[in-house]
Amino acid sequence: MTTPIAEGSSTVAANRVLVLNSGSSSVKYQLLDMSDRSRLAVGLVERIGEETSRLVHTPLAESEEAARRASVEGGGGRRAGAESRERIGPIADHEAALKAAAEELAADGLGLDSPALAAIGHRVVHGGLRFTEPVVIDDEVLKEIERLVPVAPLHNPANIVGIRTAQALRPDLPQVAVFDTAFHTTMPEYAARYAIDVETADAHRIRRYGFHGTSHAYVSRKAAELLGRTPEAVNVIVLHLGNGASASAVAGGRCVETSMGLTPLEGLVMGTRSGDIDPAVTFHLKRVAGMSTDEIDVLLNKKSGLVGLCGDNDMREIRRRIDEGDERAALAFDIYVHRLKKYIGAYSAVLGRVDAVVFTAGVGENSAPVREAAIAGLEEFGLAVDADLNAARSGAPRLISPDHARVAVAVVPTDEELEIAVQTFALIGQAHN
Repeated sequence: MTTPIAEGSSTVAANRVLVLNSGSSSVKYQLLDMSDRSRLAVGLVERIGEETSRLVHTPLAESEEAARRASVEGGGGRRAGAESRERIGPIADHEAALKAAAEELAADGLGLDSPALAAIGHRVVHGGLRFTEPVVIDDEVLKEIERLVPVAPLHNPANIVGIRTAQALRPDLPQVAVFDTAFHTTMPEYAARYAIDVETADAHRIRRYGFHGTSHAYVSRKAAELLGRTPEAVNVIVLHLGNGASASAVAGGRCVETSMGLTPLEGLVMGTRSGDIDPAVTFHLKRVAGMSTDEIDVLLNKKSGLVGLCGDNDMREIRRRIDEGDERAALAFDIYVHRLKKYIGAYSAVLGRVDAVVFTAGVGENSAPVREAAIAGLEEFGLAVDADLNAARSGAPRLISPDHARVAVAVVPTDEELEIAVQTFALIGQAHN
C-alpha cells in the first residue's frame, strides 16, 4: 500500500512506518521506508523520569526532504549515515520522550508531521486470546489491552502509555498494535492448557500464551526461505536466545508449542529469569524462607537464570570466565545448554519431523560455543554443526550444519521491528482497499 498524498504541487507517497517499543522506563523506535524496507532512523530513550535520561538517535538513510534541502542550501541538510547523536538530561515521561524523538527525526527531515508517514506500529506484549493478528487501535482495543494488565503487569502498562502518547501527537494517524502473543495463538488447546482446575484457569485467564511471537514468526519464515521452501512445507524449531529466551515448535508455518507460558518466566534458562522450576519452590520460599510474593517474583525474574547461577548474564563474560577455569561459570553454561537440549528433544517429538533448528537473537546469533554445545550429542536426531561454518561471523541468514546432516542447523538474525512494520503496513493497506 502506497497512498499518494498531495502536498502543494507535489505528491508524497505515504510509505513510512514508525515502530515504537515502549518499556516501563524506555522507548525504542525505528522509522522504516516500506517501499524498500530500509531503515531511515533508529533511536532509544532510556531512564525516562530520571535526571540522567538518555536519548541516542541514529539517522541511517537520507530522506527526500533532507536531500532536497541539501541541494537548495548547498549541503545544509543532514546526510545519510550521519553519526549517532546523544542527549543526556531529564526527560520527565513517555510523552516528553516521544516528543524528543520526534524532534530528532524532524532534524533529519523525517518529522512525525510528514505526509509520508503512513502509520505507527506498536509492540504490545500481551494480546491474550482475542488478538490473533495485528489490529488498528481504537478505544475498545485499548480497553482490552488494559484488561490484560493482570497477566502482563510488567509490559502492557508501558505499551499502553506509548500508544496514548503517540495518539496524542498524531491523532489523525492509524495506530496499529502488533502482539507478541499473536503468533502462538495457533497452539492446540492440549498444548496451551495447564493441568489445573478448568474453572479457576478460565476465571483468571491462566494458560500458555507464549512471547517473542514476532521474532518466531519472522525467523521461521526466513528459515524456510533459506531452505528454498515455503513456510507451509517445513517444520522448524526456533531458539530465540537473548537476555530473555524462548523456544517454539513451528509446523507448516503455525506455532504448535512454545516454551514461555502465562508470563515470560517459564521455559529456558535466561539472563536473569529461572525458566522452568518446580512450582512448589514458591511455596517453600514463602513458608520456610519467609519471603513475600513480591520478593519471590523479584528472585525468579531478576535474580535467577545465569546471573543467579554465576553472577553474570552476559554470555561473552561467562565464556571468558570459563576459559580462565571458573567452575561457577562453567556450571551455569552447562545448565543453560542442558535446558536447550531438553527443548530441542521435546519439540522434535512434538513435530515428528524436523527440517531445521534455528538460532536467533543476541546469544543465538553471536555465540558459536552455545550453538555447538546445544547440538553436540544429538547426531541420532540428524543434527550436527560444521565447526568452520559455526565459527564464521556473518549478519546474513546461513546454514552451519554440514551437507550430510539430515536436519539443517541455521542462524537467522531476527528483525522484530521489520516484522512489526510489515504487519502494520499490510494492515493499513487492507484498510484502504
